[in-house]
Formats: sequence, structure tokens, C-alpha cells
Amino acid sequence: MFRFIPLLAAALPLIAMFGALWIGIASETLPACFPPIDGAISISATGRKPPGSFLFRAIMLPYALLLAFLWYLSVLWLRSLDADLRCATTNAILISGLVGSLALIVYVTFLGTKEPLYEFMRRVGIYFGYLGTALAQLFVALALARISKALRDLRLRKAARYLVAVCVVTFCLGILNSVLKMILEDADASENRIEWIASLLMQSYFFVLFLAWRSTDMMTLVRVRKPGVG
Repeated sequence: MFRFIPLLAAALPLIAMFGALWIGIASETLPACFPPIDGAISISATGRKPPGSFLFRAIMLPYALLLAFLWYLSVLWLRSLDADLRCATTNAILISGLVGSLALIVYVTFLGTKEPLYEFMRRVGIYFGYLGTALAQLFVALALARISKALRDLRLRKAARYLVAVCVVTFCLGILNSVLKMILEDADASENRIEWIASLLMQSYFFVLFLAWRSTDMMTLVRVRKPGVG
């Protein structure tokens, strides 16, 4: 059952973003567009106005909690593959993943508010949400790359290479976005495109992580001591 959590982590934000976009277009609260190509609106815009905002919030808030649990299971999985996994690696995954999840909750909570303080909280939430999640993805990818090399497992090595590549491209897109904002008078459209593309890449990461978990027959067991039994 828990093996399918990365698959949910891959699918839920896509349903939230594109579902809210479709609802917004159908209700004429959003312009008819395809943001990854034309950059007409940001991801935040899809979750800002009802009725699309209802779907967006209903999915993204529980998704943030699911994401925190995913990083915990990722640490257990990596430890199962390598009993000597360093504490520094596991702590880095858990801390950055928790920061990303909490920041995402802050972002969704204050999405659509216009007061200066709430607007500041929303921006902090989105930036730290992306950063925390991207770092957790990177730490898991690097750990898996090292482990798969030691195990000489071809499927895991291919998965690790893709995961590392996604992280590298995502960080490069972040740098490109910063550069474009400095050199372009109106960088909104380019920023929106980069935001959508980076988000799609980050979601594909979880799908490949699911394949990696499945290739190792990842499962979790619950063990208890029955009352009265020594």
C-alpha cells in the first residue's frame, strides 16, 4: 500500500493544478490558455479564485502532509538498501522535506489573500516549498546514485540518473528565472512558463521514484507485541 505513495505524490498536484485550471477556464474566471507553453497565468492563479480554488486547496493541503510522510518512507527505504547510510544524509532529507511540506501548507493557507503580511507569508511559503522539496529530492537522488552503484543494480542506477538529472535541470531553471527577471522588463510570462515546467519535472521525479520502489519490492511491515505476551 505505502509503495504507491510516490505515485500519489506525482499525480495529486497535477490534478490540483490542471483541474483548477480547467474549472477556471470553464467558469470564465481564468483565460483560456495552456500556461506551460504561453505562460499566461501562474500556478498560484489557478488556486486563487473560486470555484477552481476549492479543488486546489482540497488537494494541496493533504498533499503537503503526504509529502512529509513520503520523505520519511524514503529514508526507511534507503536504509533498507544501505544499513550504513549516514545520519547526515537522512537528517538532510527529513529536515529539507519537512521544511518544504510546512512551507507548502503556509503557501496554500495564505493563497489569494492581499494584505501585505499575508502576501509576504504566501511568497515565503512558495519559495521555501519549492526549495525544501527540491533539496529533499536532490539528497534522495544522490544517496540512491551512490547505493545503486555499490549494489550494481542497473534499474536503480537508471532511476538515480534520471532523479539527479531532474534536480539539476530544476535548479538550472531557477537560476534562469532569476536571470530573466533581471534582464527583462516584463518577465511574468517567462517566470510562469518556468514555474509550470519545473513543477512538471518535479512531479515526474516522484513517478520515477515509485518505479524505483517497485523494482526493489518496497513494502512496510507493522509489528506489535501482543498484551500479555512476553
